[in-house]
Amino acid sequence: MRLDKWLKVSRLIKRRTVANEACDNGRVSVNGRVVKAGYEIKSGDIVELKFGERTVRLEVLTVADNVGKADAAAMYRELAN
Repeated sequence: MRLDKWLKVSRLIKRRTVANEACDNGRVSVNGRVVKAGYEIKSGDIVELKFGERTVRLEVLTVADNVGKADAAAMYRELAN
């Protein structure tokens, strides 16, 4: 699954276009590398998101196309910085 779509499905970023822009502006890295929106995300990847001054580190647990609002948080695990 594309990184921008995963960010939207997991509800970390509200809209896919915003996720796409975040990737294009270098605010998203996977496994220590800045990646583009088309990067194929998989279970076990470590994702870092930069929201202004705040940085969030996550481990991808599952990759699914359609996930309900209640199950979206189960797609990742937040890691300590």
